[in-house]
Amino acid sequence: MTATETTFQRLTIRCEACRSWNRIRADRASNGPKCGSCGVAIDLSHPLVLTDDTFARTLAESDVPVLVDFYADWCGPCKMMAPYVEQLARENMGRAIVAKLDTDGNQRTAGGFNIRGIPTSIVFRRGKEIARQVGAVPKKGLEDLLAKAG
Repeated sequence: MTATETTFQRLTIRCEACRSWNRIRADRASNGPKCGSCGVAIDLSHPLVLTDDTFARTLAESDVPVLVDFYADWCGPCKMMAPYVEQLARENMGRAIVAKLDTDGNQRTAGGFNIRGIPTSIVFRRGKEIARQVGAVPKKGLEDLLAKAG
């Protein structure tokens, strides 16, 4: 790397509108990034919705930690924890990706991580699991979990 080159952390996000993959500089995540293909806004102030198709690439190709909330729509404790996950997404734009994965609709990924109880929150760094919490926790518990990714 030369003295004029600078390395930026990047987030890898799939556009929900056109399904194109985007690399977003983490330091510009709060500036309202748009899809490079279709121009639709990519809103990182809310949890990113992951699926079996987007999970692995998003985690493997993002330089920042990724906290994933494994949940189900019918789950009471999941609903109780949802506002904390929302707040965490807003407060960590550019520093981390906060995401959700519906375990009912994405059983391949949920099964691959041996999700037996929900909600389960897992923090990843460059695709590798760093820390896990099973059961509902307050916002502070999610913050502490995310802090384990460094």
